[in-house]
Amino acid sequence: MTAPGDDTAGDTTPESRPRSIVKLVLDEKTFVRRRPEVEHEREVAIFDLLEENTFCLRGEGLHPGPYHVRLKLAEDRLLLDIRDTAETKVKEITFPVKPFRMVVKDYFIVCESYFDAIKTSSPSQIEAIDMGRRALHNEGAQMLLERLTVDADLDHTTARRLFTLLCVLHIRG
Repeated sequence: MTAPGDDTAGDTTPESRPRSIVKLVLDEKTFVRRRPEVEHEREVAIFDLLEENTFCLRGEGLHPGPYHVRLKLAEDRLLLDIRDTAETKVKEITFPVKPFRMVVKDYFIVCESYFDAIKTSSPSQIEAIDMGRRALHNEGAQMLLERLTVDADLDHTTARRLFTLLCVLHIRG
């Protein structure tokens, strides 16, 4: 797991893990620190993503992995700077984040309700809010999966973890 304040994770590069992301860096300029609960989700998403993921670029002659990925926002677009383990750029995937805004906004609203509910609500109320939170998370992950399918093969679990990271980078306010 990353140390607090360290947005580089997974520096291990086992060549036995093709078709996977083995290092992930969040762009510090576009990264916004949030509540400790959200920070924890970010750390868990990075850790889980690096532990187990399926990711492989599509296209003839492209590197089969493993990959180092840098995530950042630039001019309302998400950039995935994909490199090989020698840090040679392999591909850059960019797409607008505008289609994700509503899901991300709703997701953060439900997350805030969930974190507040944990302190004062009954288990059944917490469970109901958590079900809504997971449904929004799945919706965002599905949108991300559909967008990335053009450029890469990945599974739903990897898309969920990437969506968590998109949320961390996405909305500034």
